[in-house]
Amino acid sequence: MSGQEYGVKRITSPARPRQAAALLAAVITVTAFCAADALAHSYPFGPRTRSVNDLGNQYVPFHAHLWDLLHGRADGGLLVNWRSGYGASFLPDLGTYVSSPFALLVAVFPRDEIDLAVYVITVLKTASAGAAMAFLLLALRPGRWWAAGLVGASYALCGWSVAVASYNPMWLDGLVALPLLCLVGEWTLQKRRPLLGTLIVALAWIANFYTAYMATLGAGLVLLLRLWLSDLTVRRRLVAAGRAVATVALGVGLAAPLVAVVYFGTEHAYPGRVVDFAPVPTQDLLARLLPTTYTFGSPALYVGTAALLLALALPFHRAVPRRVRAGWTLLAVLVPLSLQWGPTHLLWHAFATPQGSPYRQTFVLCALLVIAAWHALSYGPPDPRALGAAGGLLALIAVAAGRSPIAQHTVTWAVLLLAVVGALGGLALLCRADGGHRTVIAGLALALLFGGQFGEAVATSAEATRLRYGHLDDYAPWGARQQRQAEAIAQADGWPRYRTDPGRDQTVSNDPLLVGGQGAQYYSSLTSDVLSRTLTALGGGWTSRGRSLQSLDNAVTDVVFSVGARVHSPPDPHQNWFPQNGERLTVTRQDVPPLVTVRPSDASRAAFGPSPYRNQELLLGTRVYTVPRITVRTGTGKPPSRGATGLLVGAPAPGSERKPTITTQCPAGDEVYLWAPHFNGAARLDDGPTGRFRSDGDGKKIAAMQRLGAVPSSGRLTIELAPDRAGRIPEGAVGCLDTDRLHTAAERLRATGATRVSVSGATLRAELPAGSKGIAVVAAPRIAGWRCATGDATAVPAQAYHGLIAVPLDASSTTLTCTFHPPGLRLGVAVGGVSLLTLLVLGAATALRRRRLAWPPASQSITARPRERVTDAR
Repeated sequence: MSGQEYGVKRITSPARPRQAAALLAAVITVTAFCAADALAHSYPFGPRTRSVNDLGNQYVPFHAHLWDLLHGRADGGLLVNWRSGYGASFLPDLGTYVSSPFALLVAVFPRDEIDLAVYVITVLKTASAGAAMAFLLLALRPGRWWAAGLVGASYALCGWSVAVASYNPMWLDGLVALPLLCLVGEWTLQKRRPLLGTLIVALAWIANFYTAYMATLGAGLVLLLRLWLSDLTVRRRLVAAGRAVATVALGVGLAAPLVAVVYFGTEHAYPGRVVDFAPVPTQDLLARLLPTTYTFGSPALYVGTAALLLALALPFHRAVPRRVRAGWTLLAVLVPLSLQWGPTHLLWHAFATPQGSPYRQTFVLCALLVIAAWHALSYGPPDPRALGAAGGLLALIAVAAGRSPIAQHTVTWAVLLLAVVGALGGLALLCRADGGHRTVIAGLALALLFGGQFGEAVATSAEATRLRYGHLDDYAPWGARQQRQAEAIAQADGWPRYRTDPGRDQTVSNDPLLVGGQGAQYYSSLTSDVLSRTLTALGGGWTSRGRSLQSLDNAVTDVVFSVGARVHSPPDPHQNWFPQNGERLTVTRQDVPPLVTVRPSDASRAAFGPSPYRNQELLLGTRVYTVPRITVRTGTGKPPSRGATGLLVGAPAPGSERKPTITTQCPAGDEVYLWAPHFNGAARLDDGPTGRFRSDGDGKKIAAMQRLGAVPSSGRLTIELAPDRAGRIPEGAVGCLDTDRLHTAAERLRATGATRVSVSGATLRAELPAGSKGIAVVAAPRIAGWRCATGDATAVPAQAYHGLIAVPLDASSTTLTCTFHPPGLRLGVAVGGVSLLTLLVLGAATALRRRRLAWPPASQSITARPRERVTDAR
């Protein structure tokens, strides 16, 4: 393409246009991204936190745990995370959340600046995506470097990136991977860089296999179109496609040690809920093409008005070959249709509808729109006819989008109007830039295009940041509360002699990863089924439909799980779930049995029942609770109605002084607990502590059992309820704990338990009293992958004791060793080894073939030797 096509002949191009385009895209992306956060007063440029939803609950805590691993301060290693869920498999979480090469950058930040570290990583990933796309565009079709930089930045700042992936930073690896995988496809067409292409595929799948899968599908579609547009013979097209398939297969094979572990981790994860896909209305789909629009459940298709106009102009751009116009236009139409159709929706999401946003593959369509826009621009700016047609299509889109509630914002239309003026004006000036004022007009066109793109990108990102707070929970960044918790845990920590629980009043859903300790609390897409069901049966609470488990502040479970220290924090002041009541952070301690205890062979193996109090006794091995009959009254003093999950208690009428109550009788001096998983509000027993319950009506969260204080000398209990909404109280809601019996049971378990326990990475060793027999029970969930042995015996898969690790003993057993191997690791290593060996063989064969081609025939070699010697002699 000549300089005249852009009217910028006098503007000198850099010596390396691809690198210059990539740098420009990265600079624009970083500047716009940070400017948008500054405009929204968002961290780190303002007081508004960025930590919404899973960013605060998962990604920041997992990056904090990675920091601890890199600095040798974590409890556990790559295979086992001893901080969460009483011992969880970590390699699947590593592969899901922090296996990106960018994540390693956390190591250079201070531990208390973990939020800043994640922000910098997010910005760098987004900028890298823009740079990679700009580089790809010039590989697909030559053009001006600054134009590729602008279009590449449009991809990095697309709606999916700023509205969805900015608080799901692990998905941004897919945004980076897609243009790189398309580049690998180009190399397979050209028979270039097979080794590097395979390594890029492997790195993409290691960084985040979920979005890498979608990016691979998208890159495959681009390659198929490129093959169709090429002038290769059918045979050569098939060979090129075969090379691409082999490259992907080898690359995924190299990533298999991690991918296989994640896959099998999902097989053993708590299932959560089954979601049926429902496509969004067409007007909502079209509305998301416009700037500053936002909803959680629709595809964020925005790519910038200039890029959208170019993509719309492509079918009418006569300078572009007809097949190129038809091919890219058809692909850009078919992919959004695939987003809306159930079977292809499942294909995009690896045949499982997501439990959250159902359009996680949207970045692929954004990439196709950007590539189509580049093809329209690289052949020269569209003429007035093509721009007029594109403007007409955009007007139709705007009219249809105007019917959607998503676009009912004044800011949307104001920003769109300014963006259209900038985009159409800039493109029209580029088309007319000729004569003696070519450079001036081209500079003005560039200013309009850049200004329009920058302004609407900043506005779209800032508006998405603002609107997210109305849809998602948010959490405070690291501050004084987390610092106090971390210091208290560090002072009380005694791992592995006992556990230190960060406490029931959580700050985020992965407090142990963020502030330390070893508790039940754990939130992951890979939360094990056995852990979730076990803790629920014991009276634990959860959110996210069973995958975000909460700490259980209960004396019996603390004995069972060897929790010797527990932090008690006031309600998080950043949240409005519960009011501040003047509480201060405290730490309580108790003598508990070791991590490994010995139970008799005839210990009950009966299945858990409906009562968490009886289930706790099964694990403890002793009856310690009184579960009395209760009488529940509503705020009007009447008996409540009955339902499938308990007695219905509604919120009292405004201004009413009477509240719902629970009355019952228990032995004096016992400790009172209330189990009300479907109750939301507060409960109080006389002057005892306030029990705080968080639940909802649709099964997304259930409340944990709460301690309410001691039974008065009269034995008569009246528990006053303060529900925030209608909830249900189960029949066996109240449990009265005999603390003397519990103390006796704990002393017995401590006396017969392990004399010494050591934990090193994924291996737990225990020394048992001489003559121990029966069942050794390890206070950790029996997740798939644990193998145990006594003495010098061969390790075998661990048995289960009510969800915990169990190992049969005989009188000669004095030592116990349990080692964890994540399911799928051996298979993944085998596949990875075969892939690596295949790659080495193919590389060696290719090198040998090239060397043979470079060798001259034998007769020429003999003739040449004397000449070479003469030359050397001279």
